[in-house]
Amino acid sequence: MKELAGRLTALDPDAGAAVRVIAYFDRLAESRAGVEALVRGAAVLAGCPARLVDPERRVHVRVEPDGTRRDAGPPPDPAWPSARLAPDSAATLWLERGGPEPGREDMSSAATSMSGAHPAAALPSVVDAVILERAAGALRVVLDRTRGRAPADDPALIETLLDGTAPEQARLHAARRLGLGAAAPARALAPLDGRPRVVAADAESLPGGGDGATTARASDPERPASAQAVSPPRAGVAPASATPDARFPAGRLGVGPAVPVLELPGSWDAARTALRFTAEGTPQDPGPRVVYAEELGGVALLAGLVAPGAEPPPDVRALERASAHTPWLLATLHAVASTASLRAAATGINVHHSTLQDRLTHAEHLLGWPLRTPQGRLRLQLALTMRHLARP
Repeated sequence: MKELAGRLTALDPDAGAAVRVIAYFDRLAESRAGVEALVRGAAVLAGCPARLVDPERRVHVRVEPDGTRRDAGPPPDPAWPSARLAPDSAATLWLERGGPEPGREDMSSAATSMSGAHPAAALPSVVDAVILERAAGALRVVLDRTRGRAPADDPALIETLLDGTAPEQARLHAARRLGLGAAAPARALAPLDGRPRVVAADAESLPGGGDGATTARASDPERPASAQAVSPPRAGVAPASATPDARFPAGRLGVGPAVPVLELPGSWDAARTALRFTAEGTPQDPGPRVVYAEELGGVALLAGLVAPGAEPPPDVRALERASAHTPWLLATLHAVASTASLRAAATGINVHHSTLQDRLTHAEHLLGWPLRTPQGRLRLQLALTMRHLARP
């Protein structure tokens, strides 16, 4: 290979340099070099920082051209030369070239000494393309060998991860296959219709960003820019939901707390409890569609007192009777129970303040208790919450 590279360099410097790059990465692959060593090789040969980003496996490695690992850096620029590790994968290797620079060599001094080439400044260069192709191929093999190719929602792995009776090593193995670190917090998700999910938590992306998902606020997942803050829960009422994170399934959803992966069975139990506090968000079933377990506080204790499908408590039966022939009742009462003032409630349901007062007078007559006193409002909040819990 060395002799071939020398002969090619005499004819075409780029071709000679490319052959030497191929030989370099072949040697790394034969020695079973790891991810960081392969990214370092790309950076040193290219003479610019190289970065591997694999969101599915939660891998981020960035190396400077002097071989120093420094993961912090600017966000990837689409103008940088890059290569996906596989056509169906988001994993990408980047060479952080800012753009053509007159007189710039396309290789580091190490690569140039191999070839004696003086490539043109146009991007991407032949050598850059070969570096990306060979490094990406080698990285794909290493990641498939060490991190696996399991999909992020593999049902069998998630079932193992959420099973508190499964051996610890089996759950740690499942977490690794799903791209979760043993210490990185994650959240369990309980959709109304669908399989359990696990998401990595991202403290800056989801409601309650101070707590640690795959992870779902989970520090949550990550809060991701797609999730909006959840209002602090008010006494006696389940918290309002956030706009769900983009990774969340649509529909009613309970979100467990962000915990280390070995504690995910507890997060799953909490997520299923949170799911019982959700609603469809319609006039006949008003309330949050997404509920975070840690935001329920003491209200979560009600889940142990109201059994699904059992005879509802008297106040819930009163709500059902009153709403049977009064279409506006439930949405109006939910607005009163979940806002800071009657004027805010009237604005929320788009009625005049005097109209809301008339409705409350009628509702008090139907229910049999006052709704404009602190005690009456708390009773209403509890009744609306228990109505959700009593559903089969």
